[in-house]
Amino acid sequence: MEDQLVIGGRALDSRLFVGTGKYSSDALIPEVLEKSGAQVITVALRRIDFESETDNVLQYIPKDVQLLPNTSGARNAQEAVRIARLARAAGCGNWIKIEVISDNKYLLPDGYETIKATETLASEGFVVLPYISPDLMVAKSLVEAGAAAVMPLGAPIGTNRGLKTKELIRILIDEIPLPIVVDAGIGKPSDACQAMEMGAAACLLNTAIASANAPILMAEAFGRAVKAGRQAYLAGPGAAEAYAQASSPLTGFLEAMNDE
Repeated sequence: MEDQLVIGGRALDSRLFVGTGKYSSDALIPEVLEKSGAQVITVALRRIDFESETDNVLQYIPKDVQLLPNTSGARNAQEAVRIARLARAAGCGNWIKIEVISDNKYLLPDGYETIKATETLASEGFVVLPYISPDLMVAKSLVEAGAAAVMPLGAPIGTNRGLKTKELIRILIDEIPLPIVVDAGIGKPSDACQAMEMGAAACLLNTAIASANAPILMAEAFGRAVKAGRQAYLAGPGAAEAYAQASSPLTGFLEAMNDE
């Protein structure tokens, strides 16, 4: 059964998105992509040196992988829009992950400024994937603003703490008619699997792979976990029961024993 994720007119076989930060060497990126199966990779524009052919993260990203520049460092909508326009002008395509963060302690996204940036960029033809706290009203406003997907955090960025906002994400999955991509805080493959079992369209993660003792092995584990979670969601898990239920009926067997 074909089960592709379609965003911005592009059909994706993999529902795992990865990042490019925190690796001991950017040279690990191609193997991370290969082992995880990820087809989308995000990169901060400020990490790209367009004048260098040798010290440039883009040289490690295969051409068939969807580039998702992000507006990391933007403190308001105006700065996010400027970064997005620079990325497209530099040849990075029209996909953009909106990150607007003015909170330096918890690094939580600014929903109001994110909505403003999304509305502007969507009107200019960008495929906008905004990063938000899992707030239903913000998510609904992003739908109206023209977002292509919504990316709620599972926990504060870079913490590896897992799905601390699980119930709020579940509400977005139920109520928002766009792909929900769980982003930030996922620390273990089981976290990603759980997000997919809930019905998330995809997961984006970086620190969990880059900070692992064996990043390539962890990338492979996450690729498998996302697939398993998606398959479980499509299969439809059985209902949870309050009391024990025998796997096999005992009545006929016991009656036969009594007859003897």
